[in-house]
Amino acid sequence: MTSERLPPYDPLRFDWERGARTGVHECVFCDGKSAEQIRHILATAQARGAQLLLTRLSAEALEALGGEFELDYCALSRTAVLGGLPAAGEPSEDIVLVCAGTSDLPVIEEARRTLAFHGIDAPVYADVGVAGLWRLMSVAEELSRFRVLIVVAGMEGALFSAIAGLVPGLVIAVPSPVGYGVSERGSAALNSALASCAPGIVTVNIGNGFGAAAAARKVVAAYHPEISRRVD
Repeated sequence: MTSERLPPYDPLRFDWERGARTGVHECVFCDGKSAEQIRHILATAQARGAQLLLTRLSAEALEALGGEFELDYCALSRTAVLGGLPAAGEPSEDIVLVCAGTSDLPVIEEARRTLAFHGIDAPVYADVGVAGLWRLMSVAEELSRFRVLIVVAGMEGALFSAIAGLVPGLVIAVPSPVGYGVSERGSAALNSALASCAPGIVTVNIGNGFGAAAAARKVVAAYHPEISRRVD
């Protein structure tokens, strides 16, 4: 006989003060957690009156929660926010999100919603991959205005180097698990980002939109100290 019940000890030691310390809240990575564990975390947050961001929350896990909590769920990015996202403010003039193709949008949306959860409304430039270089060149001047560019690309990952060679801002490369054959699961795009000869690129793990957003927020907080104080 198997059981979904929690073990006979409290498995939750949540870092509620992380936002105040670091500027980035602890969020819940749902992959590998049972519905009962996720329910326990949500109930604890709700009792504290805390908002909470959940990542990699599958539609099946959401259904298993049974509508018990008020969640703003995005199926594309598999993210959810307990209590809903803050109202959108003015579009950020510091951080921009860019992706090569529409297949990269799940990663873009994870990053965008992570930033939105932290009070930053980042604009998105989608479908500007290098296979149609004119698409990138048509927005290059606009992209050059931003301090931090989160760039998501799969396949061969050429977009990272192309953008880093056009703009003065920091490029945070996010290889996406888009591709097949030698490009399968984002390994070629990751190697492209790591091997780039274009200076000013840093790289996060394959598909890690959340990590890219957290890094971008910290960079921008160095320019705008008031952003660090925006985390409750």
